[in-house]
Amino acid sequence: MSLFATLVEQLAGLLQPLFHASAAAAAIVVFTAFVRLLVHPLSRAAARGARARAALQPRVAELRRKHAKDPEKLQRAVLALHAEEKVSPLSGCLPSLLQLPAFFLLYHLFSSSEIGGEPNALLAHGLLGAPLGERWTDALAAGGVLGEAGVVYVVLFAVVTGIAVFNYRRTRAALADAVPLDTPGAGGIARVMPFLSFFTLVTVAVVPLAAALYVVTSTAWSAVERALLHP
Repeated sequence: MSLFATLVEQLAGLLQPLFHASAAAAAIVVFTAFVRLLVHPLSRAAARGARARAALQPRVAELRRKHAKDPEKLQRAVLALHAEEKVSPLSGCLPSLLQLPAFFLLYHLFSSSEIGGEPNALLAHGLLGAPLGERWTDALAAGGVLGEAGVVYVVLFAVVTGIAVFNYRRTRAALADAVPLDTPGAGGIARVMPFLSFFTLVTVAVVPLAAALYVVTSTAWSAVERALLHP
């Protein structure tokens, strides 16, 4: 933890001439971009896997018709088909799972009053007047929605909402094409999954601002990446 705190402070020091008091916030954005760049090859592999799974849908639909009365046999047949075509049904989860340690590291870093027995100096940093270690409720208590810190969150919520709407439309269109109507529970999946994009708003509201910056940056990266890899 103390090593990571030192790295963030050093990166903030390098960015200070450009971003001044918001250098630590800029360091978090740069750190997030670096993490996403590291997992980008996996994102490309996940995109190839998604296209391969989409190509298998007619054969999967045929298996569903063939084994409609035997769910266990259907499951084995679908898994065998994926294995035969060397397509992993879980490949799309890897990029998200590998980012979780970075998110929780930032969350813990900016939620701790002490690091290595010393006061956490990073908590003194902020973004345009909004402390990186505080949450939206703190911003509301300090100055309300239009206070100095409150406005920072208004901007973040606006950005996240725009990205969520973009993801909602793309997810809804993708599900309409990829999930056969005769799939058990398909209707429920198609209705619920697009709205998961808006859960990011809740995350931004409840985590420290530093972790919220990570979430917003990563979500924006994902939207751009998805548009490029899934045209």
